[in-house]
Amino acid sequence: MFIQTLPSADENKMQFMPGRQVIQKGVVAFDDPDEGREKSPLAARLFDIPGVKSVEFAQDSITITKAGPEEKGPLWIQLKPMVLAAIMDHYMTGMPVLNATSQSQTADAGYSEEDLKIVNSIKELVSERIRPQLLDDGGDIAFKSYDPSEATVTLEMDSSGLSTPAFGTQIKIENTLKHYVPEITRVRFDRMVQQDDAVEAERPGLQTEEAQTIRTLLETRINPAIAAHGGYITLIDIQQETAYVEMAGGCQGCGMADATLKQGVEVEIKRAVPAIERVLDVTDHAGGTNPYYVGY
Repeated sequence: MFIQTLPSADENKMQFMPGRQVIQKGVVAFDDPDEGREKSPLAARLFDIPGVKSVEFAQDSITITKAGPEEKGPLWIQLKPMVLAAIMDHYMTGMPVLNATSQSQTADAGYSEEDLKIVNSIKELVSERIRPQLLDDGGDIAFKSYDPSEATVTLEMDSSGLSTPAFGTQIKIENTLKHYVPEITRVRFDRMVQQDDAVEAERPGLQTEEAQTIRTLLETRINPAIAAHGGYITLIDIQQETAYVEMAGGCQGCGMADATLKQGVEVEIKRAVPAIERVLDVTDHAGGTNPYYVGY
């Protein structure tokens, strides 16, 4: 992880840019360490550093204000390495920058009155209609964001314990949201942190750079291409030169699954990650079911 820094005209301020999104939109500032610790895991780490007076989060940057010379504050040459370490340590944990309540309040503040009505309708559907059924089936889901410019909803989903294929459940959720909130044109699904942590603790191969490259390839190129057929492919593990994948939704039990894997998916993965020599399918194709659902 490479973090850029930018000095300010105020010698007691410095901007840190981690090269990834910090918060969804707007600006969140903490001058009170107690409030920062309560509302933000990252702010809590930063306020634990002696000399940090305030923390400000923007969409792609973190601004630190330190104690000045009159307060016998530290020099940046002393403070900067500790701030960099705290930011890197935070992102390695996978924890959010803001706690759920604070993040929700910050995100809602950036919506227009009309868009906020849509957001509230989505949240109500997720919490009262969709989430209870997912919990009963061994999964979980939460609202993450709504992009009015593309009419796209992003949800965080834990599908690790589902008794049905994840992609089929996602189609069911998307159909439900589009039916009750016709303004929505697309629904995206992000993995919940808890799911990634639990799985990766058991499978070290998922923590490698090769795994991240394959996941990105699956999410940005392969899964969108097979989504029209109700298919969805997940990376299960990497061991030595072998990548293990699972084919869900319309790919599970499909007679063309092997051809899809060997002629398409494996070729793309090996091209993106030359260290991978083979891609093996661990799907229970005998248990394949129809992935298309009307809704909840």
